[in-house]
Amino acid sequence: MKKNTDKKIAIIAGALDLPFFTRDALRKNGWEVYVIGLKNFYDEHLKPDLVIRLGGGGRAARELKKRGIRKITFVGALGHPNLSDIRPDLWSLSALISIMKHQRGYDSMAIALNKVIEKRGFEVVAAQDVAPELTFEKAGVQTKTKPSAKDKKDIERAIEVSHTIGKQDIGASVVVDKQVIAVEAAEGTAKMLERVISMRKGHKKASGVFAKMTKPGQDLRIDIPAIGVETVKAVATAKLRGIVVNTKTCFVVNKPAVIKQADKLGIFILAKDE
Repeated sequence: MKKNTDKKIAIIAGALDLPFFTRDALRKNGWEVYVIGLKNFYDEHLKPDLVIRLGGGGRAARELKKRGIRKITFVGALGHPNLSDIRPDLWSLSALISIMKHQRGYDSMAIALNKVIEKRGFEVVAAQDVAPELTFEKAGVQTKTKPSAKDKKDIERAIEVSHTIGKQDIGASVVVDKQVIAVEAAEGTAKMLERVISMRKGHKKASGVFAKMTKPGQDLRIDIPAIGVETVKAVATAKLRGIVVNTKTCFVVNKPAVIKQADKLGIFILAKDE
């Protein structure tokens, strides 16, 4: 009997733990998973089936076609890699030329990358669509601690500001405590929270919220928001009250551990449909 190739998928794995959870969730859901690690990014404990450098797309494409794999999903952190540091092979060079034409921001480059890959016969799949359990699937408070009336005002403001900066392709994260304390730019969420921690040294009582929302019009197949245990710890250290994310479009890396840590530290996590 011929194998159902629709259940074959390749993970292009960046840094941190998300590739492990995605791989395991997909296999549990019946997928035949082929893991490609990005050199200098992936965790060696992942033990990928193939390792390529950034710009080594030609080798990966040949291997996937040989194995009858058409579906690809991107997971794991890369930050915002500098294109000048990429040594592309011929396959990737033509892709880079097309992507550079759209270099107005990170999101526009991601959209261009998806189009280039699909023109070459592959389908870029959103990991959260094939493994929805990696997100908060239902809206509402996910923790024992609940937002107060003041928190709700900060939440509304944080979502508003997040959408505003998201429309301009600036970042996805914002911290609000009555006023806007910080917004994410090219440094990424972790560095932004480090700034907030430094700013709020000596802040005795927890107040304010951290929001990490999907950008309006964002292509959700590459680089969607994610939170993990370290996010919760950083929010608590910054003397913030809670975290706000989208349902279904924000990865929660090791969801049980994230909720347990939030409950331990008295942090609320709110998932919103908007």
